[in-house]
Amino acid sequence: MTYRITSSAQVNALAALRIINNEAATTQQQVSSGKRVETAADDATYWSFASVLRSDGSSMANINDALGVGASKVDTAYTAMDGLIDQLSSIRATLVSAKEVGVDKEKLNTTLDQLKQQMQTTVQATSIAGENWLFNQDPTLTTSRSVIGGFTRAPTGEYQPQNISFPADQTVMIDTNKADRGLLTKTVDASTLNPTGSTAPRNYYLINAGSITGAEGDEIKLDSNTTSEQVDDMMAVVDNLLSTLTTTAAGLGIMSARINDRIDYTADMADVIKKNVGALVDTDMDEASVRQKALETQQKMGVQAVSILNTAASKVLLLLQ
Repeated sequence: MTYRITSSAQVNALAALRIINNEAATTQQQVSSGKRVETAADDATYWSFASVLRSDGSSMANINDALGVGASKVDTAYTAMDGLIDQLSSIRATLVSAKEVGVDKEKLNTTLDQLKQQMQTTVQATSIAGENWLFNQDPTLTTSRSVIGGFTRAPTGEYQPQNISFPADQTVMIDTNKADRGLLTKTVDASTLNPTGSTAPRNYYLINAGSITGAEGDEIKLDSNTTSEQVDDMMAVVDNLLSTLTTTAAGLGIMSARINDRIDYTADMADVIKKNVGALVDTDMDEASVRQKALETQQKMGVQAVSILNTAASKVLLLLQ
């Protein structure tokens, strides 16, 4: 005859040991991987949050890189404009010299030509990452120059970039398609700037860049027949260009400061996102270590309990024989 003794204590002990073993295996996996929530099966809510945050963190890193490129573009344009301001100031000083009695205006004009050539070289060489904010030769002028500055998420979760922009028409110094779109190639009416000047036609432009649609009026240059009144008009035009150029450079300086602020902000946000992701899914190694030791102790106790119950059952079988 066969006897089978199964007590409720044995069943409960085995069930408890099975639970302990599962928890121990889970804890071991968390310690090994360093992840408390590794897949959606571990915790769908936390895994979903962490996935979105990881995506945001990756976007922040890309934006930080793009901001670095944008900062280079803005700084390059600003540096070039700072040089143009110095060269334009030298042109004004040369025109002031032309007011002196008996001065050789032909020689002064040679200086003007050299300064204008330097300005053209400065403008055409101001290119970085395939863009030149100061030089245009396209039929259509872009409306703005911009660099990515951040992003937001729409209520539906869509990624929406935020840009830091600057009006493109303010940065163009030379335009070889339409001269009047470039600050240094456009026509300026001196009569509105110097009401007491010459009575002759008073439209001037600084640089002749051979634009398809050229500027109207006269180029700012000197010869032996240039009158003092004409020099006054030219100086008034140069002063106007200097004022406009200084304002534009100041605007680029402000844009550069904004970009640098965003670089710091995105770097800080990337760190914060990493910490948040860690708080959601990473294993607390100290806690997991303590829990692992506790579960090992529970496993030993569970095995001992099952062993004791099995021993008791075997003694009962002996009595039944």
